[in-house]
Amino acid sequence: MSKGTEPKEVELNELDQEKQPMTAETPTDSEKNGCVKVKVAEDAEVKFTGLSKEELMRVAGTTGWVRIRWILLVLFWLGWVGMLAGAVVIIVQAPRCKPIPDMQWWNEGPLYKISDLNAFSGDKGIKGVEEKLDSLNQLKVKGLILGPIHSVQVDQLATLDLKTINPEVGEEKDLDSLLERAHKKGISIVLDLTPNYNRTLAWFSNAAAVAEKLRDACAYWRHKGVDGFLLSDLHQIASVHTWQSIRDVVQANTTEGTKKTALIGSVTSLPVDAVSQLLNKSEVDLLLIGLPSLVHSGVDHALAVNQLYSSHPQTSLGWSLTPLISTFEAMPIRLHHMLLFTLPGTPVFTTGVEVGLKKGESLHVIWDLENLADENNKTAKIVRAERGEVRGFFKTLSDLRGKERALLHGDYIPLHSATFSFAFLRLWDQSERFITALNWGDVPVTMMFSNNDLPAEARVRLSTDAEKIAVDNMVLLDKLELEPKQAILLSYPYAG
Repeated sequence: MSKGTEPKEVELNELDQEKQPMTAETPTDSEKNGCVKVKVAEDAEVKFTGLSKEELMRVAGTTGWVRIRWILLVLFWLGWVGMLAGAVVIIVQAPRCKPIPDMQWWNEGPLYKISDLNAFSGDKGIKGVEEKLDSLNQLKVKGLILGPIHSVQVDQLATLDLKTINPEVGEEKDLDSLLERAHKKGISIVLDLTPNYNRTLAWFSNAAAVAEKLRDACAYWRHKGVDGFLLSDLHQIASVHTWQSIRDVVQANTTEGTKKTALIGSVTSLPVDAVSQLLNKSEVDLLLIGLPSLVHSGVDHALAVNQLYSSHPQTSLGWSLTPLISTFEAMPIRLHHMLLFTLPGTPVFTTGVEVGLKKGESLHVIWDLENLADENNKTAKIVRAERGEVRGFFKTLSDLRGKERALLHGDYIPLHSATFSFAFLRLWDQSERFITALNWGDVPVTMMFSNNDLPAEARVRLSTDAEKIAVDNMVLLDKLELEPKQAILLSYPYAG
């Protein structure tokens, strides 16, 4: 090779070396030129980046895409109109909710009558009643009927003062304090203004002579905040010519949203026809009616309830049982509780009924439940436990009546009546339905209900004998069997 060509060959050799990859092995394979290996894609594909605006508008304007858009638009509006039409049909075909009847405070729960305030409260009178408000509130009572507590000497009309409280039970300031605290707990206070309450002639020998004093007393106590007045033997005072003026004072128009004052009457031993006529004539807000005792026929109960319920709104009906305490030995008190709490109308109870107090027993035993029984006195422990169970049964019924529309203001439908048994249905609109069934006889009874709309079975909500018929069990309704002295409260849902 000549000197002129040597540089060119060197340059070519250098160029050849530059073409070698960096990782190519050396001739001796002892070293590597770097550790980076770059892979160059061969024939790389061109990525699609979408249509331009002009291209997109040109494609969207083609016949096919225009047709698709129109189809989707029509489907959207058809679906919207279809859903709207479906909603309208559902609303139109849905059953209408029944309007709630106009109810006052005396319709919302049981009333509790305390005739002898000192016996009830341990000789503390009105102050003692105030001390017991918490316990009474647990029973869900809506009103207390006190007294009579006014001043009067037996059979002495001249001594009657309906605006003065008998000092043996307290003073007017005690009543003011009771009213304030009771109202805070949602409990109303009713005064029994029956004039001659210690004798058989409740209105002395001349009711007309008492009427003016009664009217003035109602105006006085109403102004003091008393929520209502009870008048026993209503038929005597309701027949006097001044009765309308008494009604005007008590039932005076009140502004909307304010609490009404209740004019309450009571009658005993009157035929059902006479009771119905008295209710129409007197126009009292509530008439307390003494049902026949459960020693009488269930047919009598059915007839009395049916006649009064069909002729008058249930908001004007109040129920009590007479005679009350004297029959508890032969008749379990829980049957009385279940009957009164589930009948259409307001249940009214006297002191001691909530614990099953028997005739001749002191009212002090009501509060024995708050004290521990002597551990060595087994009899006292058993009695205390029984009274506690009766009180719990009473509270459960009172709570149910306040919560369930069917029991509070539902319709009443008789299902069965026989010599010693009675059953009826309470229902309201689409709410839970309730069946009350009682057997106070000495032999078992099988009830064949006459209503064809009843379901095959119903759930036990309450039973006087939980060992034999447990709560929440399902029982068949085609032939309902009850043991002697047994009662159950059943329920089943609205079926549509």
